[in-house]
Amino acid sequence: MTSVTLKPTNVASFPDGGGHSWVFLQYAHALRQLGCEVHWLERFQPGRSYAQDRRALRLFRNRLAEFDLADRIAVYQRSPNGGVDVLGDCNAFNSATATDLLLDFDYLVEPALLDRFGCTALVDIDPGLLQFWVSAGQLTIAEHDRYASTGETVGTDGARFPDLGRSWIRFRPPVCLDLWPFAYDPDATTLTTVSGWWGGDGKGEWVTDGEDIFFENNKRVTFLELRQLPQWTDQRIELALALGDGDESLTVRNSPDRSWRPSRLPPSGATDYVSDQLDRAALEQDGWIVRHAREVASTPRDYRRYVQQSRGEFSCAKPSCRYFQNAWVSDRTLCYLASGKPVVVQDTGPSRLLPSGEGMFRFTDVDGALAAIEELNAHYRHHCEAARELARSFDAPTVLVSLLDQVLSGGR
Repeated sequence: MTSVTLKPTNVASFPDGGGHSWVFLQYAHALRQLGCEVHWLERFQPGRSYAQDRRALRLFRNRLAEFDLADRIAVYQRSPNGGVDVLGDCNAFNSATATDLLLDFDYLVEPALLDRFGCTALVDIDPGLLQFWVSAGQLTIAEHDRYASTGETVGTDGARFPDLGRSWIRFRPPVCLDLWPFAYDPDATTLTTVSGWWGGDGKGEWVTDGEDIFFENNKRVTFLELRQLPQWTDQRIELALALGDGDESLTVRNSPDRSWRPSRLPPSGATDYVSDQLDRAALEQDGWIVRHAREVASTPRDYRRYVQQSRGEFSCAKPSCRYFQNAWVSDRTLCYLASGKPVVVQDTGPSRLLPSGEGMFRFTDVDGALAAIEELNAHYRHHCEAARELARSFDAPTVLVSLLDQVLSGGR
């Protein structure tokens, strides 16, 4: 039996992120179906107060227990001297750091931890961005035995970003078809999505090399480009957004400070403020239905219920996906597809894996989005069945048995 440790990021520290949890739960569930012994190792990022941290850790452990992972959880904090402080059971931590394989989704893993595993594989779920951050000197990743990516173009001649001098194992993002059963409902009325509004820490996320590349990288940018779309269709579209808790969030317009380099914080001296509440009011005025993601998707089960009660998905992609043309598909979209929910999503570049017109529609402009919605509704049952069929090509056990073979054998 192969023992595998998953090292997700920001699940324990994000107790209201039901959808985010699903990204890694798919891996855990499928690996166990393959007969692997699975452990969960995570670095906890303290929040605003001790009480909030206790609540976050309690919810985290309870939710993973629902997926039979209660005795396989190891959590730690980074200590001031760069080491680790174990939170909870030290035996669980020692077991989780002594497995055959580490699948590392945490780009900031402590290098000393990597020496404990039989084999280590960095798993890139931000194709294009990860390579850009490293090449621009904004992120340093520790040396792993293998490098794997859900990006279809990573490490190919067609990539618009460097391969960092590494050989990449490319694999499809997995979805567990048994956890996301076909849920056809001809009476479902609303296209939905669950999405962040700002990037990173809630204050916008920027992509820049300090010279020629400089753009804001969050869903707010792309959704506002399509702000008037609901005025041109009778289709109900609902956005469940992770809006800020306060009234104001910081963004920057045409900042002159192009020497700024870190990609996850706004340039210093930024002074242009916009209000989440004003954004919401503007969207609702133009016909969007807006809910806070916390209301409908704060737990994995709530998130699944919300997706499966939808008519389908309508969603945009971050500007980086269009800029890098990384042929990206979100784990969220795969959950809609597996549920038999057709998706209308923004095109992220040429793809061999992602069709357009059968269960999935990839639009580049408003006219394309409107035509896709019309076709989806005109032949709804057909596109529901096509969506489920497309999801089969991302079947998690099939995807991950191939990934394990390549990682453990050193193949590409």
